[in-house]
Amino acid sequence: MAGKRQTVLDGLREQITDLPTGPGVYLFKNAADVVLYVGKAKSLRSRVASYFQPGADLLSTRGPEIRHMISDLVTDVSILECDSEVDALLRENRLIKDIQPRFNDRLKDGKSFPFLQITTREDFPRISITRQPQSRGVKLYGPFVSVKELRAALPLMQRVFKFRTCKLDINADDESRHRFRPCILHNIKQCTAPCAAKVTRESYKLQIAHLRKFLESKGTALRKELTCRMKEAAAEHLFERAAELRDELKALDALQRRGLSSEDIQPEVFFVDPAEGLARLAKLLDMTTPPRSIEGIDIAHLDGGELCGAMVCFIDGKPFKDAYRRYKIRTVAGNDDFASIREVVWRRYKHAGMNAELFPDIVLIDGGKGQLSAAYGAFDDMEFTPPVLLSLAKKEETVFVHGRDEPLKLPRRDPALRVLQSVRDESHRFVQHYHHILRRKATLGDPKPKPRR
Repeated sequence: MAGKRQTVLDGLREQITDLPTGPGVYLFKNAADVVLYVGKAKSLRSRVASYFQPGADLLSTRGPEIRHMISDLVTDVSILECDSEVDALLRENRLIKDIQPRFNDRLKDGKSFPFLQITTREDFPRISITRQPQSRGVKLYGPFVSVKELRAALPLMQRVFKFRTCKLDINADDESRHRFRPCILHNIKQCTAPCAAKVTRESYKLQIAHLRKFLESKGTALRKELTCRMKEAAAEHLFERAAELRDELKALDALQRRGLSSEDIQPEVFFVDPAEGLARLAKLLDMTTPPRSIEGIDIAHLDGGELCGAMVCFIDGKPFKDAYRRYKIRTVAGNDDFASIREVVWRRYKHAGMNAELFPDIVLIDGGKGQLSAAYGAFDDMEFTPPVLLSLAKKEETVFVHGRDEPLKLPRRDPALRVLQSVRDESHRFVQHYHHILRRKATLGDPKPKPRR
C-alpha cells in the first residue's frame, strides 16, 4: 500500500514540473475526483511543488490536516492560470465559496471583498467602503483584496479630492444648509462641506469627476508627484516627512490591488434569481415561455494536443451534473476549434434528433460568431431543426444569436447575461479538467477513470 502511494506521489512530482510559473489557482483532488483544497499562487509551479518536496515539513508549516491530505489523499492537481496575483486571489475566493473544499478552513463563510462605492443619484455623491454594494444608483470600484489597505487609502484620497463620507441626505435646494455646522473634516480641509452649503453642486460634481478619473486611470500622475516629494524630503533630511509620503504611496498602491466590478462578480453580493434571468432571456430571444434547459459546449487543447470537448447542462438555471458529457475529439487533427465544435455538437445531438434524447431549449457555445456558425454547421448533416443556438464571447461578453445579424450587448449585471455566464464558465471549467486528465495520461501514462459519455 505504501509503495502504491509513493508511486502516486512520484507521478505528481513529475506532473508539477510541467506547471506554468505564472500566477493562478490550484486544486488538489482525490481518487474520486473530489476537490479537497483550493489555493492561490504567485508562481504555480513553485507553490504546488512546495507541498510535495521530500523534505517538506508540512506538519509544522501547514498543520496535521494538510499533511494528511498530501500524504494520504491527493491523487491529482488541476490549475487555472490567472492574469495577476489579484485575479488569482479573487478566483480562489470564488472557488472556495462554490466548492466548499474539506481542507479549506477560511473563506467558506459569506464574507465578501470590499468595494469603494460612489453614489450617482444624489445631489452631492457620497463615498463609502462596503461589502454589500447597491446594485443601482452607484459607481463601484473593486472588489479590493484588503479592506485594511482600502481604509488606509481613503483618507489620502479625501485629502486630495475633499469628498464627503457622511451618511447625511443633502438636497441642493435645502436652504437650511446655510445654518448647518460642518464636521471636523471641513476644518482640516478634507471635505468641502456640502452639508453646510460651502460648495456648489457644480463644483462638488467636478470634485467627484476628478476622483473617478483618478480611480480609472490608476493615479499615475499623483503617484509621480508623491514619489518626487518623498525624494526631496529625504534629500533635505526630513526623514519623518519622507516616511509619511512613503506610507501614502503604499496606501495609493493598495488601490491597484483590486479586480473589476464588471468582471469579478461575487454572487453573494450581487445575487440574481435564476428565474429572473431565464425570464429576461426569454424576452430577449422572443420565446413564449422561459427556457428550462440550457446546455453549454466548450473545447480545450494545448497546441492541438489532447484535443477534447465537453457539454454541461443547466436545469432552471442550476447545474445538473448527471447530464454532463465529455468528448475526446476523433476527426480533427491539429488546432481547429471550429471543426472540433462541429464534431461535439454532431455527436451530442444526432441522437436527440432521432427522438432518443430530449433537445435542450438553448445550446450555448463558448466563443464568438465563428464558433456559433461551426455549431450550426453540424446540423447540416441532420434532418431536423436545431434548438436555439447562442454563443458568448469572452472579454466583451457579447451574445451572438444564430439567425440574427446583430449581437446582444447586455449590461454586465443583466440577469440574462449572468445566467449565460454561469453556463459558459462551468463548461470551460469542466472541459479544462478533462483536458488536464488527458494531458496527464499522455505525459505520465497514468491510468485515470474513463470519462463519462
